[in-house]
Amino acid sequence: MGMGGEEIIEGLRRAVREYDPNMAREYARKAAEAGIDPVRALEEGLASALREIGDKFGRGEIFLTELVAAAQAMEAGAEVLKKKILEMGRAEYVGRFLIGTVEGDIHSLGKGIVAAMLMAAGFEVIDLGEDVPTEVFVEKVREFKPDILGLSALMTTTMAKQREIIEALKAAGLRDKVKVMVGGAPVTEEWAREIGADACGLDANDAVKKALQLVGRKVD
Repeated sequence: MGMGGEEIIEGLRRAVREYDPNMAREYARKAAEAGIDPVRALEEGLASALREIGDKFGRGEIFLTELVAAAQAMEAGAEVLKKKILEMGRAEYVGRFLIGTVEGDIHSLGKGIVAAMLMAAGFEVIDLGEDVPTEVFVEKVREFKPDILGLSALMTTTMAKQREIIEALKAAGLRDKVKVMVGGAPVTEEWAREIGADACGLDANDAVKKALQLVGRKVD
């Protein structure tokens, strides 16, 4: 006898709470096989648990390593569910978020957490990875037409690339077509204003709230 829908959803939550990517994939496959709406499985299962973990981190109840592990578990299950959503030809996303770490910077930790939490908040997230050249950001904005472009820089030496990318978007006639959010440990709201970004994500929770505001969603 197969598992019931609620049991599978709870299994997805447990996988994130227990930081277990293999369990997340297994329950995501079970959700697909059982005909559970993949958007529901993503939202009520994986995303729900990651928001819980994110809140605990925000309250100082868990460590960064635990938040990272939970985000990795969610991403593992989400990959399976996203394929199912694409197969069905529909996706109820609040917006499309293109994210990457700028050229010269190979840090992925903060960006990975932000990407997972954006996914948990209902965004379609396209992650370009690390050490992404300016021209690739411009090319991908043209290709994917995201609502928001997220530029991560974890070193003071690479922050200037955020300005360079915004200027390149202007030169390509794309700046008015996309909101730009900058983030990373050394990045401040003053810097964001100076370079003409639309928002600065001070941490993962802040980035999600500001992203929702940028696409016109109410934030509690």
